[in-house]
Amino acid sequence: MDKSIIKGIAIGGISMAVLAVAGVGGYKAMSQPKFADVVAVKEITETIVTPREECRDVQVQQKAPVKDSNRITGTVLGGVAGAVLGHQIGGGTGKTVATIAGAAGGAYAGNKVQDSMQKGDVVTTTKRDCKTVYDKSQKLVGYDVTYLLKEKEGVVRTSYRPGNKLPVENGKVVVTPPVAAQ
Repeated sequence: MDKSIIKGIAIGGISMAVLAVAGVGGYKAMSQPKFADVVAVKEITETIVTPREECRDVQVQQKAPVKDSNRITGTVLGGVAGAVLGHQIGGGTGKTVATIAGAAGGAYAGNKVQDSMQKGDVVTTTKRDCKTVYDKSQKLVGYDVTYLLKEKEGVVRTSYRPGNKLPVENGKVVVTPPVAAQ
């Protein structure tokens, strides 16, 4: 056999082995997907409750303080008016009795009139009325992303809204945000 034939066979055999190894490695690299297809994206929110105080001025009516608790003014004025009216009736000792009876009846009536007037006396004041109210708001905390990788569906949570594909490294979906190009 010729040396060149032997060299050709040897070089050809080695080349075939190298190409076979490269082909298997390339096939494995090609069989690992670089991206997963995004099927759905759902926003995940959290309810934030913030308390605050809300105040308003309210008109309040209350019974006025009594200045003449014994109702002396009403009693005296009623007594005087009753005595004047009683004095107009009768004559002699009857006039004196009528004056005394008129004074007594007028004093009683004046006392009762002043009492009812005092019960109706009110004072209006302004009172500050405060209460705690709660404001609710929504805060975005992330996204639940449903993806399809090697015909299997999976779900991951990301801090960013992904596009239509997610990167894959070593057969797993990468959830870190992509670095913005500068």
